[in-house]
Amino acid sequence: MQTDQLLQDALKGSFLTAEEGVFLFENAPTADLMYVGNRMRLQRLAPDRHQTVTWIIDRNSNTTNVCNANCKFCNFYRRPGHSEAYITTIDQYRQKIEETFQYGGEQLLLQGGHHPDLGLSFYVDLFQNLKQLYPTLKLHALGPPEIAHIAKLEKTSHHAVLQSLKAAGLDSLPGAGAEILDDRVRRLISKGKCGAVEWLDVMRAAHQLDLTTSATMMFGHVETNLERMQHFVQIRQVQSEKPATAKGFLAFIPWPFMDEGTLLKKLKRARNTCTGDEYVRMIAMSRVMLPNVVNIQASWLTVGKQVAQTCLHAGANDFGSIMIEENVVSAAGAAFRFTADGIQKAIRDAGFEPRLRNQQYEFRDLPNNILQQSLDTASMMVD
Repeated sequence: MQTDQLLQDALKGSFLTAEEGVFLFENAPTADLMYVGNRMRLQRLAPDRHQTVTWIIDRNSNTTNVCNANCKFCNFYRRPGHSEAYITTIDQYRQKIEETFQYGGEQLLLQGGHHPDLGLSFYVDLFQNLKQLYPTLKLHALGPPEIAHIAKLEKTSHHAVLQSLKAAGLDSLPGAGAEILDDRVRRLISKGKCGAVEWLDVMRAAHQLDLTTSATMMFGHVETNLERMQHFVQIRQVQSEKPATAKGFLAFIPWPFMDEGTLLKKLKRARNTCTGDEYVRMIAMSRVMLPNVVNIQASWLTVGKQVAQTCLHAGANDFGSIMIEENVVSAAGAAFRFTADGIQKAIRDAGFEPRLRNQQYEFRDLPNNILQQSLDTASMMVD
């Protein structure tokens, strides 16, 4: 194999094999990967988006921190009966949602643990209540492991669970809990979660119901480079199977394992050794291996502003959310934060035009309060 030929094949839209992906990742110069990733970005995006980078205002809140999955990379969860266990109340949601609206957001990214007592009726009631209180609220909620957990509790299918949740107000399904889609890896780091095949099957069911989804990868722990590339191949395959009328995976978001305080680090089984260069290469490989996924998001939350800005020249076209609230990844050491003004400045400083979006990757006008904040900042800079 030769890197030049593989890169040319990628530019033609070819589906590279996992083995070819490994060869590229391990042998191609970073500059070459960035160049091809950026070229493929331009190929996938409409011309009016070539100079734009999107971002979103939302809030990542949690239904509950009770979980019996026992993932070895998670500091957030509490076992059932723990003194710090909670289930978020409607009054607490009201406060969070109204604050999100005040910040200009319109979406709640709502996730939680595998609570042994919270079945389908709990989530149907919750979604219906939230939509009754806030009809314009968008619910980007749960994820394949939670759908699989609910289906097991109810002894029903993924399709039936998703159908009920969609009818109750679910707007889109996050790609949470993918980690690495290989059961060897999952047995080591997240044995209590659904397996790789089930994660993918939940997404197939979501696409059949025309629910838009995203896909993720948490890398840099116990996986091999081949397992990373096989993860790409499986995401790509599910995307190629979606109904022609469905959007399927709207975005792919890779991020490095955050190890602070995690059991994986304490047991000396894994630690975060991902460099900025490696993350940029993984963003470029996301483009190379996923030619049928339009949007690639750089995870500034885990790698910081400067590395994420570099990723915008390696294939990424989205900067994610300002994260009004985020509890899970932050509990393992992700400490970066952005304001609405700060995220726009970071995008401009990288040479792009920031555009606010919704979960469907449609452009939104800046809310008046955000626009005024930007004008006030510009005025202070002039003064």
